[in-house]
Amino acid sequence: MNFLFHMLLSGDDDQILVGNFMGDFVKGPLAERFPERIRQGINLHRKIDSFASRSELFQQSRRRLDLHYGLYRGVMIDLFYDHFLVAEWDNWSEESFDSYLNRSRAIITRLNDELPERLQQVVPIIFDELLPSYGQVSGIGSALTRMSRRLKRANPLAGGEVELERHYEALRADFHGFMPQVRSFSDEMLNSNPAMNIISPLIG
Repeated sequence: MNFLFHMLLSGDDDQILVGNFMGDFVKGPLAERFPERIRQGINLHRKIDSFASRSELFQQSRRRLDLHYGLYRGVMIDLFYDHFLVAEWDNWSEESFDSYLNRSRAIITRLNDELPERLQQVVPIIFDELLPSYGQVSGIGSALTRMSRRLKRANPLAGGEVELERHYEALRADFHGFMPQVRSFSDEMLNSNPAMNIISPLIG
C-alpha cells in the first residue's frame, strides 16, 4: 500500500494526513465515524485513488506488468511509485526523508486512537521497516512478500519486484509524468473545500 504517496499529498493539516494515511483501512460510508478533518483526509485518499484509476499514465504502468499478476498489478504499481518517491525524495519535498518520517509518525502516534485497530498494530512496522526500505528494490520485494502472506487467497505478489526491475526506466518515466498531475489534482481538492485549503508541501 502506498502510504507515503498519500501522506505527501495531504498538505500541512495533521488530521487530513492521518485520514489519508488510513484510507485503505476504512470502507463504506463515513457518516460521523471520524472527526470532520479526518473524514476529509479519507475522502481525499479515495479521490486520489479514483484519479489514479482514470490516469492514462498510471494505467500505462499497470499494463507494463505481466498479465500473470492480473488485478494485483494496480497494487504493485502503488508500491513501485512509492519506491520512486523515496529513491528521488529530494525532487519532491523540501524536507529530508528522515525528518518527514519522524514528523509524520509523531502526528499519527498522537492521533493513534482514531486509527482502525488493525492499522494501529502495524504502524511500527510501516515506519520502522517498510517505508525506510522502499528506496531499494529489495525493500519493495519484502513488502510484496509480506502483503502476499496476509492475503487469504492465493496470489502472485511474492517476487513481484522482478517486474520493477524489468521495466524500471519505463515505470520511472510514467511516475515522473504522473506525479505532477496527481499533485495538481490533490492541491485542487485541498483548495476547493474551504476546510481543506492547505497546499501540499511538494516541490518539483
